[in-house]
Amino acid sequence: MFLLVVGTAVVLTRDLLKAAMLFAIYSLTIAGLFVVLDAGDVALTEAAVGAGISTILILAALTLVPGRERQQKGHSLPALLIVLITGAALVYAVSDLPEFGNPNNPVHQHVGPYYVEQTYPDMGIPNMVAAVLASYRSIDTMGEAIVILTAGIAVYALLSVPPKRRRRRAAENKDESQ
Repeated sequence: MFLLVVGTAVVLTRDLLKAAMLFAIYSLTIAGLFVVLDAGDVALTEAAVGAGISTILILAALTLVPGRERQQKGHSLPALLIVLITGAALVYAVSDLPEFGNPNNPVHQHVGPYYVEQTYPDMGIPNMVAAVLASYRSIDTMGEAIVILTAGIAVYALLSVPPKRRRRRAAENKDESQ
């Protein structure tokens, strides 16, 4: 319910700073949801990239635009039609999903039983999640770490360049002092 409230607030607000902060709250809530679902690696990636790096980039972009969104006259009927068709397709697709939590679902019959039975004999690590992330899925975990590192470097590179206004003022101050 909280995600629906935050998502609705993002859509309804016209203040771009409020929308950016609500997006950050949404990302942190999703990261918390991933933790509850025992998807620690996905939660870490969502918190770092979704809530952290994306929020920093959005806030940096907001320094270059006006603080409020301009109201548009009228509505876009093609956009509304596309959203309604996509929503209907998603609702139809959800009706075809297997029952949530059913142990006979296909996802539980593939590699899950192998991980449960063989993690400790294969790895000698009692924590099954750590063993799966560090060994069976180590390439995937390394890829996620590379994505986070690359995103962090990109944000640093973007934020380390001073805006044109500051460079212009610095050049003017330098000319006045000489």
